[in-house]
Amino acid sequence: MTEQNQKQLGKTLWAIADQLRGAMDADDFRDYMLSFLFLRYLSDNYEAAAKKELGSDYPDIAADVLQKTGASTPLQIWYEENLSDVPAFEKQMRRKVHYVIEPLHLWSSIANMARTQNAEMLSTLQAGFKYIETESFQSTFSGLFSEIDLASPKLGKTYTERNAKLCTIIQKIADGLAEFSREMDALGDAYEYLIGQFAAGSGKKAGEFYTPQQISDILSTIVTLDSQEPKTGVKQRLDSVMDFACGSGSLLLNVRKRMGQHGIGKIYGQEKNITTYNLARMNMLLHGVKDTEFEIFHGDTLTNDWDILRELNPAKKPSFDAIVANPPFSYRWDTTDALADDVRFKNHGLAPKSAADFAFLLHGFHFLKDEGVMAIILPHGVLFRGGAEERIRTKLLKDGHIDTVIGLPSNLFYSTGIPVCILVLKKCKKPDDVLFINAAEHFVKGKRQNQLTDAHIAKIIKTYQFREEEARYSRRVGMAEIEKNEFNLNISRYISTAVGEAEIDLAATHGELVEIEKAIVAAKQKHNAFLKELGLNLLP
Repeated sequence: MTEQNQKQLGKTLWAIADQLRGAMDADDFRDYMLSFLFLRYLSDNYEAAAKKELGSDYPDIAADVLQKTGASTPLQIWYEENLSDVPAFEKQMRRKVHYVIEPLHLWSSIANMARTQNAEMLSTLQAGFKYIETESFQSTFSGLFSEIDLASPKLGKTYTERNAKLCTIIQKIADGLAEFSREMDALGDAYEYLIGQFAAGSGKKAGEFYTPQQISDILSTIVTLDSQEPKTGVKQRLDSVMDFACGSGSLLLNVRKRMGQHGIGKIYGQEKNITTYNLARMNMLLHGVKDTEFEIFHGDTLTNDWDILRELNPAKKPSFDAIVANPPFSYRWDTTDALADDVRFKNHGLAPKSAADFAFLLHGFHFLKDEGVMAIILPHGVLFRGGAEERIRTKLLKDGHIDTVIGLPSNLFYSTGIPVCILVLKKCKKPDDVLFINAAEHFVKGKRQNQLTDAHIAKIIKTYQFREEEARYSRRVGMAEIEKNEFNLNISRYISTAVGEAEIDLAATHGELVEIEKAIVAAKQKHNAFLKELGLNLLP
């Protein structure tokens, strides 16, 4: 499917969502819409794998003949004719695709029930979601649909009303998808498009699950640049990449897209919000990331309750080649005495209760490999605030870990209008300076959010990659000057955006005035000649 068709698919599905959600909040309707899209993906993938597994035994039945049998899929016919072989077949499917869907729960069956307004559609859908979660092989599918409340009164007061509403939604989605090819990668792009559209309507809640694509592009490019061979530009493999506040996983997927399908060993993400955690897992699978190629953990990053990250033996401590993150800005958190001795913070100190920005940063930095790169989005306050944050910032600078500070325009996010910055950190930084990039004035003003064009993004990346200096835009600043400024990283201290007044060449200006006087005299003489011919009074 072409890129244009993929985008059109997303727009078609969004138009359906906008039409059907009615009085329901965008956040609520999002979960239904995206879950049904995901079920379509799982079903297509499962049927393709089943056809391959069964080979010539897979019923070859035309659609019109199939309809006469009352079955929604050839797999349903095979199940009915081979009941004794079903357990062995499902065991093979668990081993190969790691999940199982019964024929009655496949998208084609659910969509058919929706078209006929079948009274059992809702209960069948509930049973299908539960079956996928509990009968699949990998824990990746456990609780995947747990936040989809099919009994919600927002769908209707009674079972009948809810069933009718869901039938309408599913029928519209099925009709919308029917206009396009069944290529599975197209569904991933449509899913990503819908996440962005729902984020636009979610206001401050959007920050919980969505990083704008333009900012995602910058972060993902930065952490993959160092994986290139300097001479050939060929990307080397990243063994691992992590986002400890991964939201819907879009940022991680952007890194994977830049590295190529086989360019990353494994993807790791962590997300505190259960609904968003489920979105991330669906997003990974929809983009063709196998369940063995990623691990998303539901839990609190600041309390570090992910077991694989709590290894105290330095030789066994997990570490990552690349870390990207867009954590919640100035998040209030609970600091305890135990956290003061936490291995992540004890060398730098605890971030203040009022703003966990540096706590998130130190968490990620602790798990960064010595040759790795970390890019994190933070509010500008981390660059200049005093107290505990000043001590942490000073320690990071003295140890040579802050590589680049990039100032971005305000109003880029759906969730906040404040300007933000990107900090790039490395444990083994080579240049003995900090690169400052002031991109705050380089944007296109939009109706609701400001936008970075491809040219704006390319300029930031090129400046970072080659550490270029440009008046009023970028500058490399040595540690001596930063220390003189008491380790304050406020960009305006190092890059002036003021435009100086042009010097006036007095001799040239005098010459211009003389020429103007001559022109005035000549014009006056010509004008008086016309007045004289007309017998009128001349100009003095």
